[in-house]
Amino acid sequence: MFLGEFVHTIDRKGRLTLPAKFRPGLASGVVVTRGMDRCLVIYPMAEWERLSQRISALPITDKRARDFRRLVFSGAADVMPDRQGRILIPAYLREYANLDGEVVVAGLNTYIEVWNPQAWQEVRQSVEDVTTNLEQWASLEI
Repeated sequence: MFLGEFVHTIDRKGRLTLPAKFRPGLASGVVVTRGMDRCLVIYPMAEWERLSQRISALPITDKRARDFRRLVFSGAADVMPDRQGRILIPAYLREYANLDGEVVVAGLNTYIEVWNPQAWQEVRQSVEDVTTNLEQWASLEI
């Protein structure tokens, strides 16, 4: 389970040190890919396999499904954390999410998002503003 929000740094070589509390769940490898809203998403291998099966089952005759597959799979990189808990984020993914130097690592239960700090601040503020009107979320079936 990945919970919490952490400020970390991507070094000059493009390596991100994962939060220590996340490392046990990622030791067998991860997949990093483009996320929605111009962030990156890090999936542990087991979660990636579940997600990729669901995406692969989408009909290729549906343009939206093809576009979604392109977004997720063409941008994906499988990575093994090193002994210090770092993963290499490919340059094309850092560029996609506008990541350079300081980043925000957010745990979202079964996966992790990596954000440009300014973009994260905007998204977080938007979500916090919505929480004052919980009726928007009333239709979610939880």
